[in-house]
Amino acid sequence: MKAKELREMTSEELEFKIDDLKEELFNLRFQNATAQLDNPVRIREVKRSIARAKTILHERNLGIAQG
Repeated sequence: MKAKELREMTSEELEFKIDDLKEELFNLRFQNATAQLDNPVRIREVKRSIARAKTILHERNLGIAQG
């Protein structure tokens, strides 16, 4: 997910998105452990999306303007 898309979400939506991404990451790791994962690159993409969302949420909490 792109940072621009995440910045358009509200803080509450971002928190829900982070929870969804964490659940997806858990499922991907479980699939990987059982050798059922088709696309292992997806794990990295989800981890980075979580980091992006957390960064944007943290910026909002600090009051840093992005533009």
